[in-house]
Amino acid sequence: MGVIATAPLLGDAVGQAQTFVNVFVTVYTLIILAYILTSWLRLPYSPWLNRIQRFLYDVSEPYLRLFRRVLPSMGPLDLSPLVGIFALIIVGQLLERILDQFH
Repeated sequence: MGVIATAPLLGDAVGQAQTFVNVFVTVYTLIILAYILTSWLRLPYSPWLNRIQRFLYDVSEPYLRLFRRVLPSMGPLDLSPLVGIFALIIVGQLLERILDQFH
């Protein structure tokens, strides 16, 4: 009876983990896209806008720096956000498939 009783709990935990991975990938992708947009635009001075821009920089830059080390320099074109988003999506799908094996 113990194994049968814990099976729904395990399935629920796996479902919650898959939801977490999906939400994390979506939110982090949106943060990277917002960081890209704010780096292109010249925003007017505002303490709130500066805090938001600083938050986007602090959250996305360490992750993007991993790809900047590996990718060759393309002059003014920075491909690290594109590669970073693709890697994030691929790892997210891989984790969801691994978690799906526990269902």
